[in-house]
Amino acid sequence: MVSNFNLLRSEAAARKARVSVHHYDVDLDLCQAADLSIPGFSSRTIIKFSATGTAGTFLDFIGLSVESVELNGEQLNVADVVDAQRINLPTLAADNEVTVCATAAYSSSGEGLHRFVDPADGQTYTYTQYEPADARRVFANFEQPDLKAPFTFHVTANSDWEVASNQSITNRAELPETGASRWDFATTAPISTYITTILAGPYFKAQDHFSMVFGDESSHPGETLEIPLAAYCRASLAPHFDTAEIFKVTKAGLKYFNELFDFPYPFGKYDQAFVPEYNLGAMENPGLVTFTEAYIYTSRTTDTAYQRRATTIMHEMAHMWFGDLVTMSWWDDLWLKESFADFMGNLAVAEATPWGPKAWTMFASQRKAWAYTQDQLPTTHPITADIPDLEAAKANFDGITYAKGASALKQLVAYVGQDAFVAGSREYFKTHQYSNTKLNDLLAPLSAASGRDLSEWAKLWLQTSGMSTLAPSIKTADGKIASLSIRQDAIDPITGLEALRPHRLTVGIFMYDAGSLVRTHSITLDVAGEVTEVPRAAGLPTPDLLLINDEDHSYAKVRFDAGSLATALTAVKTIADPLSRSLVWSALWNATRDALLPAEQYLAAVVDQAGGDSDISLLQTLADNALEALNSYCPAANRPAARERLIAGVTTHLANAVPSSDEQLVWARTLARLGRGTDSLIKFSRALLSGRAVPTGLSVDGSLRWLLWQQLAARGAATKQELDAELAANTTAEYRASHCTAIAALPDVQLKSLRWMEIVEEETLSNQLLGATIAGFTMAGPDLLDPYTEPYFQAIERVWNGRSLEIAGRIVRGLFPAHQDLLPGTEPERHPVVVRTDAWLGSTTTAAHGLRRIVLEQRDQLVRALRAQAQQA
Repeated sequence: MVSNFNLLRSEAAARKARVSVHHYDVDLDLCQAADLSIPGFSSRTIIKFSATGTAGTFLDFIGLSVESVELNGEQLNVADVVDAQRINLPTLAADNEVTVCATAAYSSSGEGLHRFVDPADGQTYTYTQYEPADARRVFANFEQPDLKAPFTFHVTANSDWEVASNQSITNRAELPETGASRWDFATTAPISTYITTILAGPYFKAQDHFSMVFGDESSHPGETLEIPLAAYCRASLAPHFDTAEIFKVTKAGLKYFNELFDFPYPFGKYDQAFVPEYNLGAMENPGLVTFTEAYIYTSRTTDTAYQRRATTIMHEMAHMWFGDLVTMSWWDDLWLKESFADFMGNLAVAEATPWGPKAWTMFASQRKAWAYTQDQLPTTHPITADIPDLEAAKANFDGITYAKGASALKQLVAYVGQDAFVAGSREYFKTHQYSNTKLNDLLAPLSAASGRDLSEWAKLWLQTSGMSTLAPSIKTADGKIASLSIRQDAIDPITGLEALRPHRLTVGIFMYDAGSLVRTHSITLDVAGEVTEVPRAAGLPTPDLLLINDEDHSYAKVRFDAGSLATALTAVKTIADPLSRSLVWSALWNATRDALLPAEQYLAAVVDQAGGDSDISLLQTLADNALEALNSYCPAANRPAARERLIAGVTTHLANAVPSSDEQLVWARTLARLGRGTDSLIKFSRALLSGRAVPTGLSVDGSLRWLLWQQLAARGAATKQELDAELAANTTAEYRASHCTAIAALPDVQLKSLRWMEIVEEETLSNQLLGATIAGFTMAGPDLLDPYTEPYFQAIERVWNGRSLEIAGRIVRGLFPAHQDLLPGTEPERHPVVVRTDAWLGSTTTAAHGLRRIVLEQRDQLVRALRAQAQQA
């Protein structure tokens, strides 16, 4: 039987043209979920829909079996109508009712209904995750976003469980003969299949309530909005579940968005569930948002981690309007929800929480860095991408769709003003509530509200690929600027054509004052075309540092003039504004990745300039970048000495950090990661683990302990018995995964072989444990990993075709032989791994697009690293 797992855009459009869905009634039986020997559960779906003409259509379902299909009162022959992942409905009436009884499979990949057993207490938990198209793993449906319908869910499960869905419980009936109960839920508003959800298990539940009265300035003056709130987590995590803080952020967000959008929250209750082994950060299911339980902190962490969680809470909340209330018609316009949620999530943190402007510093240092990296890969695409099928949709949940799109919206707000942007958004919600939209449906109200025709802006920003590079050309005379211009280079890598974009941005002029760099002038202007003159700069003092795109309103790679580069490398820490500081560091990092700045100079700047930085999100970014610069961009011959210099600098920063501070924790974690490549930190790590030599105020608790154990394991300085004993002392899901990483990191040939078989050939690991094992397996040198290069290329197409997209993607991406060193006398493109990659790409032109995309991206990252090494060799 040929797989028809993928759904083409053309098939979805044809189905949409023929079918209108009126209601789903879904009944799931999870009574036996705790019995791991039982692979599936009963799923019954009744769908009422209308059709034009009598020709047939199909439902989507991926499960263990289909027991019966009844269409308009007639039982269909299952063998005739079930075709792989589809159920054909051969002849339709104007009004139809189809009932499908099937057995769906419990998932261990995080796709569909995921089942998890808590190692701490043996309790079983389930939850669903569908985007973009995994609701069909739980119940038969029309799996495409533009066939919205109301849903009514019923769940039978253990009586002592908590069960939740998108809407509130309308009835709960005990079933004494089975020891189970049946939950009935209220019918939803019309929503897409991918945002329906079920949660079932012995979850801890906390409750609260949100209430607000709309002010006189709203279109609902005096109206009261009441929203029940709930938060769920596993019972064993309840002691760490800081629900007061979560509810505080939630209430701030609900107040902010209801006032901003002037459209009352439309989905009744607002539950948030923090679930195990989650593949994403979170998912915007209306009425029941799911989050990774990594956001429940069981060890000492930084304020940045809490800020990141708040940003995710706000991101998902923004989706209630952008994505759930109004949904893209097809995945081409995924940006209509993700770009907006990314931008709005940060805006809400900036304007409605105590983190305030720190939101935009984190966005600049972390989120946009993701976009810059993604946008320079050979698989770059426009923000409004061409998505021909579901497989392409899955691949496009990336830094372009999220962070570049959010950056473009940030630029749009600078261009048209926030008031016009909000007014256009309000009209968009009112006009298109509970329906599906495309790009022009949003551009029309934004253009009307701003008084500007945004079609050209959209063409240049949303429908072209790649990024602009902005560089200054400065001439000076007698200590003053004689002329300043900004040159824009922008070639669309897909078309090869010039793609010069309009940028509204600020140029910051910085001068030394009492040893610090102080912004003395800000010049806001529109940059357009290849060269833009900045006449207002003429006559100003020659700057010590000139920063294009200060305030970060636009999206572009920024270059320095020679004098500014020298200043940045030696004085960036003296800039008071964290956002400006972050932008300087971002420019330095882009230059390092582009082989314009030697990695060792970047490392020297981190050692010299990063210590004591007050913005922890920026500090964490610098630590992460330093490790990448060391391990990937620094030539192999220089790396040992560069590592020891970095260790010495980080050790000094750790010693100088304020006790119990976030900075102290960042540097301690960085040393643990640095130690994976040297034996010089073994004694240090042992001393921390034993408590013999712990810096004052440093909490060496679970997360940090496992980083240290992983470092020792990678160096062969820990035994399996020690690692097992550490896990036995605190057997949690988080630490079980950390233990998997440490075990896989042990530098033993036979153990590596066993881990390879476990990852590639067996299907026993859950998504979380698979990722943890891959992380440890690759924590090794070429002597242990080189033998797996050829087996990798032999296996990946089979893995891709035989595993789910989530699991296959983790394996193909995670096991690519990425950490290579330039061979003396060879060009980067002639490195044996690059040559073998090119051979695979050339011989497997019919391989799945998603698979080829990952391999192309990994090849590009490797060649980029080798080119950086070559520039310094």
